Amino acid sequence: MALDNLIFAQCILYFLAFVFGFIAVVPLSENTEDFGGKCLLFTRGMWQNENITVSKQRFIVEEWGTESSCSFITFVGIASLILSAVQAWRLLFFLCKGHDDSIFNAFLNLLISSLVVFTVFLSSTIVSVGFNMWCDSITESGSMPSSCEDLQDTDLELGLDNSAFYDQFAIAQFGLWAAWLTWLGITVMAFLKVYHNYRQEDLLDSLIHEKDLLLGRSSRSSSDLKTGVI
Repeated sequence: MALDNLIFAQCILYFLAFVFGFIAVVPLSENTEDFGGKCLLFTRGMWQNENITVSKQRFIVEEWGTESSCSFITFVGIASLILSAVQAWRLLFFLCKGHDDSIFNAFLNLLISSLVVFTVFLSSTIVSVGFNMWCDSITESGSMPSSCEDLQDTDLELGLDNSAFYDQFAIAQFGLWAAWLTWLGITVMAFLKVYHNYRQEDLLDSLIHEKDLLLGRSSRSSSDLKTGVI
């Protein structure tokens, strides 16, 4: 019963990881499409007057962020999405059929979960730091009268659609950090399962050892009894 509860808890966590991964991937994909493949993470720029006579300012991008940053985050989100879906389905099957992982599979799941925790944490950090750098650029580190959220309603005249960038990355950050916490819980559950299997294996070895001792004692007692009768 305790093992069934552990498998059920893992199944729930994998389902949550799937949901949070989906929440992160969708706005990231939308932003990539809106920005024409350009990555706003770690983008640097500044506001400048259009010309000497006109005081109207325009945001000039000095250097776009590397596309690999956004590609890596999207890849991690999709990989987490697929892996969590496969694992949730597999554990649901085990729960219905009353099966369980072998010790090797449980240890392999622990290693995979630990790797996913690290990569999702890295992706979440990249998104948070990179997006803050973008917001610092368009608000000039807070010296602008408008906030980063307000500026998504302003046409930055960059030749792309910036009407939803703040909402997209706010949702993506929530999805990634929530997914990281969920995968952290999955890793803890995987460790508990490995520990449970290890304890069960130790118990089984102890029972086999005790059985061998009892059989050995019984054989010696029977041999001594036969010797005495002779």
